[in-house]
Amino acid sequence: MSAAILVQASTASSSPGDPLLNIAIFGAFVAVTMVIVFRASRNNKTASDYYAAGRSFTGGQNGSAIAGDYLSAASFLGIVGAIAINGYDGFLYSIGFLVAWVVALLVVAELLRNTGKFTMGDVLAFRLRQRPVRIAAAISTLVVSFFYLLAQMAGAGGLVSLLLGIEERVGQSVVIAVVGALMILYVLVGGMKGTTWVQIIKAVMLIAGAGVMTVWVLAINEFSFTGLLDAAVATTGNPAILEPGLQYGLNDVTRLDFLSLGLALVLGTAALPHVLMRFYTVPTAKEARKSVVWAIWLIGIFYVFTLVLGYGAAALIGPEAIAAAPGGANSAAPLLAFELGGPVLLGIIAAVAFATILAVVAGLTITAAASFSHDVYASVIKKGKASPQQEVKVARITVVVIGLVAIVGGIGANGQNVAFLVALAFAVAASANLPTIVYSLFWKGFTTRGALWSMYGGLTTAIVLIALSPVVSGGERSMIPGADFAIFPLSNPGIVSIPLAFLLGWLGSVLERRRESSDKQTEMEVRSLTGVGAEKATDH
Repeated sequence: MSAAILVQASTASSSPGDPLLNIAIFGAFVAVTMVIVFRASRNNKTASDYYAAGRSFTGGQNGSAIAGDYLSAASFLGIVGAIAINGYDGFLYSIGFLVAWVVALLVVAELLRNTGKFTMGDVLAFRLRQRPVRIAAAISTLVVSFFYLLAQMAGAGGLVSLLLGIEERVGQSVVIAVVGALMILYVLVGGMKGTTWVQIIKAVMLIAGAGVMTVWVLAINEFSFTGLLDAAVATTGNPAILEPGLQYGLNDVTRLDFLSLGLALVLGTAALPHVLMRFYTVPTAKEARKSVVWAIWLIGIFYVFTLVLGYGAAALIGPEAIAAAPGGANSAAPLLAFELGGPVLLGIIAAVAFATILAVVAGLTITAAASFSHDVYASVIKKGKASPQQEVKVARITVVVIGLVAIVGGIGANGQNVAFLVALAFAVAASANLPTIVYSLFWKGFTTRGALWSMYGGLTTAIVLIALSPVVSGGERSMIPGADFAIFPLSNPGIVSIPLAFLLGWLGSVLERRRESSDKQTEMEVRSLTGVGAEKATDH
């Protein structure tokens, strides 16, 4: 059966493969990881255990977990689909996501580990006024996590619509709710330690599964990448998939949109709260550096795989058939798995994709919960007098609330391309968090007012521009297709909001007459660069 006939048959009546087999393999993964989470939860006795896994992971383990956290549904489902449909321009997501780790390694990983305790707010509050910056950091963390959660939940909806043959919105909404409930259970029980082990297992499964499919696709083309590209051109009948510009070279606006996207991807990683929090799970700054190097290698290998898988899907299935599938572009990787290995490989890849979504949403949720309970409840409301038990209790309540909000938001975002939604999360993170982190670590003249102007200004600008962009209204694939209030022409706000946030941080600082403590500035500089005194930040 040809790829086109296969997809037409699967989309016309039922899902490809065997839905019961898909569910069984996924259920087996959930059962195994749940046992691991329950075992890990036995050692969750303090706030450090719950938030940072007792700082007990090695650089290699944490690097694998970072890869598991970072290689989300966008990386697997969204990017493969973007390459299959838009060719070269789709691969720009992979390049941006990978290059971003150089910024994370050189700018924030070690310095952040030396200065913080559990959250980004710890770093900012080290030498700035505690109450306002912690509240701002918590708000920023919650908003960025929400945008990222939307992408994962949308990926869950698209995957399920394809694999289980559930095309009705109500059915997809029920499955998104089930994914959210599992996520809540993971985080409530296992904390950061349980979540980390789930991410490590998922990273191994994802890279191994993608590796097997990559070798398979290359074998079909006699291990010739050129032959694969020729096959993709022959199937699509469009040589432009090998050249820049299919998506972003149509006019000056789309070229500017690409520049904005690249800026958001490269600068956003170093400001993602759930990635930053991973640096606190290792015992030393040396292990933090090592974990980033491990992550770069694992993530880099995976993104090379996505190039082969994307063009493989274009060659074996075709962009039109992929776009017509229930999950749209997000269906490219599962459809390719079915074309290569039938129902069994599809079931395995389905389980990997579900595992990807579960692991990432668990990491996002615990990060958002930790920020609220540690920065707002313990440090602002209780003024540092909350016990670790009270703090963890509030964190667990927050997990449930965030989970419910994520379920509702995911149902609303169902059907959107997940790589695109993640790019928006990166833009918001880079606008709200990165300028403040960089200024706080490297500029002695940075003040509390500068931090607040930068965070609130960057966050507000990014969200307003997204709301007024074609992402939300004015197009067939917009979130509100029937409306049109898109007065901002770009789909990604990074090119405006990120420089503006840096400008506001500088302007707020130079206009504030009150200077911050010079002793604290010096202590932070010494600690961030050398690690001397960093053990004080880990007391609990």
